[in-house]
Amino acid sequence: MDTQKLLDLEAKGCFDFFWKESNADKNSPGYGLILDQSANKKVASIASNGFGLTAIIIGIERGWITREEGYERTKGTLETYLNNVEHASGFFYHFLNMQTGKKNEEWYDCASIIDTAIFLCGAVTSAEYFGGEISELFEKIYARVDWNVYYDELVNQFYMGYTPERGGFHHWDMYAEQMMMYVLGVASPTHPVPAKIYDGFKRSKGKYKEYEYIHAPGNAMFVHQYSHAFVDFRGIVDGDGIDWFENSVKASLANRAFCKEKSSEFKTYHENSWGLTASASPTGYRVPGAPPYYEGCEPELEGTIAPTGAAGSIVFTPEESIAAMKYFYEEHPQLWGEYGFQDSYNLDVSPPWYSDHVIGIDKGITLLMIENYQTGLVWDLFMKNKYVKRGADLLGWKKKEESTVK
Repeated sequence: MDTQKLLDLEAKGCFDFFWKESNADKNSPGYGLILDQSANKKVASIASNGFGLTAIIIGIERGWITREEGYERTKGTLETYLNNVEHASGFFYHFLNMQTGKKNEEWYDCASIIDTAIFLCGAVTSAEYFGGEISELFEKIYARVDWNVYYDELVNQFYMGYTPERGGFHHWDMYAEQMMMYVLGVASPTHPVPAKIYDGFKRSKGKYKEYEYIHAPGNAMFVHQYSHAFVDFRGIVDGDGIDWFENSVKASLANRAFCKEKSSEFKTYHENSWGLTASASPTGYRVPGAPPYYEGCEPELEGTIAPTGAAGSIVFTPEESIAAMKYFYEEHPQLWGEYGFQDSYNLDVSPPWYSDHVIGIDKGITLLMIENYQTGLVWDLFMKNKYVKRGADLLGWKKKEESTVK
């Protein structure tokens, strides 16, 4: 399979999920909401919408939809979020009723700061692409978010959750996928948190084989990818000299090396079938990862691989990621569906298991990273936003040549 053709096929499949699995009823309170996954037609995900807003831009640029179609869907989606989607202090609930925009009543805990951030990143990108009324809608949604509600000043960290009855609980106390939250939180025009919050989370460095890098507790691949879909960390270092892009390169290579090492234990894992990350599995949703791990956080491995794990790292490890995608496509036709790669597969169960659906966030990170690898479009749009520029400046992120850190 030709590389360009494969990347285009997968990108189009990802786009089709976001375009087709959206509430397209303009008279519905949930107009523009996008499914969390293709297997459940009732529940929308705000993270899906963050990736989906960006997918619209990619679809326009690639000629899959017209600019007019994309503008109309984007405008309607942002109006839905401004006027109809249930929120708490500007933070949205992760899962929503697809038709009403209210929080999903079957399961919910609290409004989600990380998923709100993913949505806002998509809205930022839309604002830069369309300008005008789209930008005005974004400004209103962003200004409403009170980041201080989720800020625990005593420990200088964001809470993971908050309810009026319980207050804040759990903390973003370690490195994970939350970098985008710091950019948006410190740059808020209405309710900013102090820039020192960036110093509040633990940077735990570990080593697997020759790869030494800052890792997360269970170290699933997605934690090294999500913020990078929007924030262009290439050539950037923070005040401590940390290069987060290079960190994700090492994390990706370590994940691949671990899968290669484990190939004698698991049929699914090898050098072209890697990318341990959150996904569907034969026994439900699981979150495997590769070492190093935090003590007591080593995930149970059972042989499931999701194509998004390797595909979502294409900007970090293009050669290795493309080789994996070609392997998935050429050797596992059961893994291909209406929206490109299905979510995951597992050869270590009998009979071999292939997912029959896709998950929005997995298609989202795959699509955005393919686009950034090919054109840099998402990075270019996001990074020119005035709030993003201000946030990066407040956080002390600088080009390597401008940094005074040795």
